[in-house]
Amino acid sequence: MDITTENVLLIGSLLLLISILAGKTSYRFGVPTLILFLSVGILAGSEGIGKIEFDDPQLAQFIGIVSLNFILFSGGLDTNWRSIKPILWHGISLSTLGVLFTALSLGTFVWAITDFSIYEGLLLGAIVSSTDAAAVFSILRSKNMALKANLRPTLELESGSNDPMAYFLTIAFLGLVVNQDQSLLSIIPLFLQQILIGAALGFLFGKVSKMIINKITLDFEGLYPVLAIALMFLVFSATDRLGGNGFLAVYLCGVYLGNQDLIHKRTIMRFFDGVAWLMQIVLFLTLGLLVYPSDILPVIGLGILISGFLILIARPIGVFVSLSFFKMKMRRRWYISWVGLRGAVPIVFATYPLLAGIEKAHMIFNIVFFVSLTSVIVQGTTLSTVAKWLHVALPKTVKKISPVDAFLADGTKSLIREITIPPDNFSVGKRIVDLHFPRTAIIAMISRNGKFLTPNGATEIQEEDTLIVLMENKQNVERVYHSLHLTYDPDTVEEENL
Repeated sequence: MDITTENVLLIGSLLLLISILAGKTSYRFGVPTLILFLSVGILAGSEGIGKIEFDDPQLAQFIGIVSLNFILFSGGLDTNWRSIKPILWHGISLSTLGVLFTALSLGTFVWAITDFSIYEGLLLGAIVSSTDAAAVFSILRSKNMALKANLRPTLELESGSNDPMAYFLTIAFLGLVVNQDQSLLSIIPLFLQQILIGAALGFLFGKVSKMIINKITLDFEGLYPVLAIALMFLVFSATDRLGGNGFLAVYLCGVYLGNQDLIHKRTIMRFFDGVAWLMQIVLFLTLGLLVYPSDILPVIGLGILISGFLILIARPIGVFVSLSFFKMKMRRRWYISWVGLRGAVPIVFATYPLLAGIEKAHMIFNIVFFVSLTSVIVQGTTLSTVAKWLHVALPKTVKKISPVDAFLADGTKSLIREITIPPDNFSVGKRIVDLHFPRTAIIAMISRNGKFLTPNGATEIQEEDTLIVLMENKQNVERVYHSLHLTYDPDTVEEENL
């Protein structure tokens, strides 16, 4: 079946519906959701029952880049600075040195057992060197896994931040394959340029984006996520244009914005969470359509060897070398090694050799596809089991969540307080977003002229307003009063525990 203007919406909507319904029941059978999305794409492809002809690596690459922007930006928005701060350097080391040593060890192995040149081997190693953010985020969060000693934020930080390094290595080694007269040392200046410019512009655009979102006044709340999309693509394209790593800039911009006070922040974050899932589905469906299963069969033997080496040797080498600077129990290092899931990102990166037209591009693509599929199946289905074996899992407690608990879930709130704003107070005429409230406190309601209002970040405080404030603990009470420029006297202010 050929994709035409007339049937693309029908085909697309049916594939999305089938993927969502399949994903809803997948974990009952221990199958990662992303495998179901990929399988639907394969079944709908030219060699499946759908017979959809799709052989356009350039379009697949474009869809992949767009999808990765949403996935990385959404992952950045969800990254809590307080959670990652204790393990920040662990994550940075894993996402740089870990990726580098994984690529080098796997590339050398491929060069040793195949007729690949050393640069072609390193190119393949670079393509599959990073853990996939979409795979790790979806599996850890869908399984709601509880892990000991900051393991979960470490894994999520690594998976969200290591794609830029893998992208750089892919582009660098691809350049060496095409221009074999260049030396390996020639990529060092390119690395410094990509990382330094990408990091600097990521934070710079984050600050500018915060100012734009908070200063601009839009008539409809639903336009704020649209504004965030425009800013996200501006960050990526401008950084890439200036020679930096666009993926790194997008992720860091998301991290910065996710930890700042923004107007309609909850609306923006919920929107990107939903769109990130949509992009994951679209990405896996597209890559499923792109692959020809008959081309995978000849490389299964080699793929098993490469996948086994990656999972059991190359990934542990990268993890143990990058974490050798830190104190960490051995079983936790082994678990981080096991959560080295490959997913759609390596398959997207494998389209770069196809478009460059190098000799072994199709073979590299098929091997990468097999390795990614194997990784998600083998590692993705055993995360819980391996966590129990290595004693890094926390016991699960089942608790029914009430609507009130759900409302308070953004950081557990255990105190409630009514605060009346005097006429000459600093906060009168100020928007809530400009008050710099503690992240562990929220203004749930405002009593004004005998009526209750549900505020948002753009709501302006008026004199004689009574703020109903929910706080996480007693330590935040003084910070709330400080944000409102009110005198805090613990002896005269009444507290009520929820």
